[in-house]
Amino acid sequence: MQRFLSTNSTVTAPVSVDVPLLSNQDVIMNISLIKEYHENMSKKDASLFVMQGLQRLGIAHVAYKRNPALTSEERFRAMLLRAAMVKDALIVIDRPFKIISHLENAGFLFQSLSEIDDLFIHCHIFEYRWMKEKYGDLCL
Repeated sequence: MQRFLSTNSTVTAPVSVDVPLLSNQDVIMNISLIKEYHENMSKKDASLFVMQGLQRLGIAHVAYKRNPALTSEERFRAMLLRAAMVKDALIVIDRPFKIISHLENAGFLFQSLSEIDDLFIHCHIFEYRWMKEKYGDLCL
């Protein structure tokens, strides 16, 4: 993945265990900070925008929870929404089954992506070869 990121000049937005949510901030703050910083959006407007995304992903109930209080599915979706907040970025999901190890297949990943697909243009998933069976016919 590092080689891919270094050879692509596009702004990337990672979803990875190597880029965790800030543990001293709640989910809504973790995500809204992206809009506040990158687009100079007000805290109120950014929070409202993020809350709509959380609702679309079915995790609005975690808005004021911190990272340690989340399930792995909630954490993945929060990290995905955070990545989608970076305007015109390439979302790079790094080894999603390392984040949500108990899933049997990639259905949850693709469902999550489809629920916010208007917020991003491209997404690449990097995974170990031995996880290929979890992706079925979608794996190249």
